[in-house]
Amino acid sequence: MKWFSSLPYRMLRALMLITLMLFSLTGCLLVSGEATALDVQEGAGNLLTRFVGAEGRGERSIALGLPATAVHVIAIVGVESGDLELSFVEPDGAVAFVVAAHPGVEVTHSGVVYTDEAGMLRYRLNAYGARNGNIQLFVQP
Repeated sequence: MKWFSSLPYRMLRALMLITLMLFSLTGCLLVSGEATALDVQEGAGNLLTRFVGAEGRGERSIALGLPATAVHVIAIVGVESGDLELSFVEPDGAVAFVVAAHPGVEVTHSGVVYTDEAGMLRYRLNAYGARNGNIQLFVQP
């Protein structure tokens, strides 16, 4: 470890900063041409999102106003090219269910997901070269 202690302080600081920046980019989702329509009333609602391109992974949430409540979710996911995966996340971080779309195949799946203490329904998106895609969610308590 002598070589490590001989590095100048500024270089060491810069190396640590670069490492932190790389870790912060691992959860990045880039979406272009996104258009979203959301309608939530008394804990039920629907979401429709269309996009031109998506790459990466990220977490999103919908405010349902129903804290720690089981809700029934129907999810429809489709892409023209690439792959798109939608995972619904429980308050403890466990995955309730996953819907994965592949080119030209629209996939529908339903299940029960719990909202968190703030009444948020959380989901993760993983996109790999996804083009001309859509996500539709229907939620009922």
